Amino acid sequence: MFALSQIEHDLPMPPHLLSRPLPDAIKAELERLFLDKVIANLGLCVSVYDIRSIEGGSIHPGQGCSTYKVSFRLLMFKPFNGEVLVGRIIGYDDKGLQVSLDFFSDISIPGHLMQFGTVRGPDGRWMLKTEDGDELYLDLDDEIRFLVSSTKYPRIPIDQKEDDPPFAPMQIVGSIKGDGLGLLAWWAADEEEGEEAAEQEQ
Repeated sequence: MFALSQIEHDLPMPPHLLSRPLPDAIKAELERLFLDKVIANLGLCVSVYDIRSIEGGSIHPGQGCSTYKVSFRLLMFKPFNGEVLVGRIIGYDDKGLQVSLDFFSDISIPGHLMQFGTVRGPDGRWMLKTEDGDELYLDLDDEIRFLVSSTKYPRIPIDQKEDDPPFAPMQIVGSIKGDGLGLLAWWAADEEEGEEAAEQEQ
């Protein structure tokens, strides 16, 4: 789910930071530039992990600050396809579910990637109709286990209408089509039975 990415960057240092020790000042500026930002194909920056090297410090013509060539590593949130995550349902519509991991919320689970027999109920909520005739609703704030189907990094739109949803630079598409996937409550009884059986065998 998390990975380290090494980056080299020519970093202009604002003069007001130069009163601090250079490594601390550079880390503060890197955090301002990258923290909570999405880098295409790398993921969402969670933290500046470390600084590998600092070179330069020259002042270029027309600039009032020194520029350093910095090599550093960022801790990135970048789940791989097929990885299983647990989130919380924060919304739903006719297309599917919206899920949050608390620190990242641009996750969707479309209807065609839900368990077989999942349909929308009369009130708009999605529900799973079991073979026994039970109706298991997927409600807001329910914890849900899903598999990462794909991660997209769409281009920034040139024109965006007022009624368009906010642009999301990183979008995860999830799936709950498979054993063990879906609401945690669905599988809690089976997991408890499995643990009890394992204890008895021991």
